[in-house]
Amino acid sequence: MPHGGKYVALRSPGSSQELELNWYPRRSKYYSKYRRGDELDHLAFGVGNVKAALAKLISKGVELAVSPAQAKGVTEIYVKDPDGIWLELLNW
Repeated sequence: MPHGGKYVALRSPGSSQELELNWYPRRSKYYSKYRRGDELDHLAFGVGNVKAALAKLISKGVELAVSPAQAKGVTEIYVKDPDGIWLELLNW
């Protein structure tokens, strides 16, 4: 990760679903001291058109958390749902 974090992706044989585990070092802007209940970092969803999905979510009151970015041909956008849970949208 560009900010120094690490991740590992886990997938069961025969499944298209993936579980990604993230770790952020103290110097990362995403680091936070662990508090009970902080186990969920974010949920990610592959969508066909990231910017259209973002526009639809913004129109429904979802908050933009991280502006659109591209890495290795994949566009990523992070938003926060009404409960503050981060959602990642990416175009796979």
